[in-house]
Amino acid sequence: MESDSIEEKLPRALPLATLIGRELRGGGSERPLVRFGHSGFAKRGEDHFLVKPDCLRIPGDPSSAFSVFAVFDGHNGVSAAVFSKEHLLEDVMSAVPQGISRDDWLQVLPRALVAGFVKTDIDFQRKGEMSGTTATLVVIDGFTVTVASVGDSRCILDTHGGMVSLLPVDHRLEENVEERERVTASGGEVSRLNLCGGQQVGPLRCWPGGLCLSRSIGDTDVGEFIVPIPHVKQVKLSNAGGRLIIASDGIWDAVSSEIAAQACRGLPAELAAKLVVKQALKTTGLKDDTTCVVVDIIPSDHGSTSAPSSPKHNQNKLRSLLFGRRSHSSVGKLGNKKKSASFGFVEELFEEGSAMLEERLGRNSPSKANVPPFRCAICQVDHVPFEDLITDNEGGYSSAPSTPWACPYLCSGCRKKKDAMEGKRSSRSTACS
Repeated sequence: MESDSIEEKLPRALPLATLIGRELRGGGSERPLVRFGHSGFAKRGEDHFLVKPDCLRIPGDPSSAFSVFAVFDGHNGVSAAVFSKEHLLEDVMSAVPQGISRDDWLQVLPRALVAGFVKTDIDFQRKGEMSGTTATLVVIDGFTVTVASVGDSRCILDTHGGMVSLLPVDHRLEENVEERERVTASGGEVSRLNLCGGQQVGPLRCWPGGLCLSRSIGDTDVGEFIVPIPHVKQVKLSNAGGRLIIASDGIWDAVSSEIAAQACRGLPAELAAKLVVKQALKTTGLKDDTTCVVVDIIPSDHGSTSAPSSPKHNQNKLRSLLFGRRSHSSVGKLGNKKKSASFGFVEELFEEGSAMLEERLGRNSPSKANVPPFRCAICQVDHVPFEDLITDNEGGYSSAPSTPWACPYLCSGCRKKKDAMEGKRSSRSTACS
């Protein structure tokens, strides 16, 4: 495809159900092959990754297959990264209603990811450990890719023709103005490290705690306004497939998304991951843990050799399509709709970055989900009506909403967590008591 004619050839936006229907019918629309590779070097040993290419949503039913890949970049120890690797996927799947169809599963997945991230954070904080971690979790079902992320690990998508897309939004305070405003509005202070004499050095950090990220899992010693609510993006690839590069900031601090994609085009996934790490080390040396997972989504009739190929030599520089650069507020206003926007080889189905937990849990729900009315949307524990009365700000009592998906029911413990993240309480350590 000629670079000057891409915009003229954008496909018309289609609903998710239509796209899935096309995929399920024959003629080049079969489920793609998923090939992957990983590589990395340890500086402090705080990076971890998850590779589960053969998951089944319905046990024994191969038609319900999906794949999961994730990168966790721990800090202040490895505990949070290890805990998230072991529990995050299970927590996400526990928030998916049973017995729903595939299109409902894909529709509810963004909300389940939010619930799963928050539950993992609550459960880890109960351990009383100080560690924290970034988390970038990728779910692949056919040609539909859903990415959820907190922190500054990153997932990029490289498609045939040289388009590079950044899927999640980075949560570094230095670079994210809206996250800085959210943190300060919730009671945190954002500033650089002060040396003797008043000199400020290093990146912007949140105080108390001094974390340079606005979202993470764990970090019990910092303010509750450092939230585990992920930015979630869901896209539908064309039947040409594409390549995902998921990596910790040890990679992205050294190379750009475009350079990482360009360095390994046309190579099998295992070798591609090694070359991305090699490029990062060549640029900056081993200054941080470096972890890279490369995943190729390949049309089943193309075999194992269809990784994105290099553009022609005489083409201009790679164009970067940064989906996540829109403001969180503008994205949030679209979250209650099934949003579709066509970008060449990629159909955007959903994007939401809001840190408001209640509105994130109340969206994108299947109409026929069989969920008990008093099941907590986070911890997934059933409660007897009115046993979970909570005290409001004026000393009275109120109950959580009775319909978990239209306006999600939260038990008292999870509601305390929600209130703390919104700045209504300041102590992270007491939010999960």
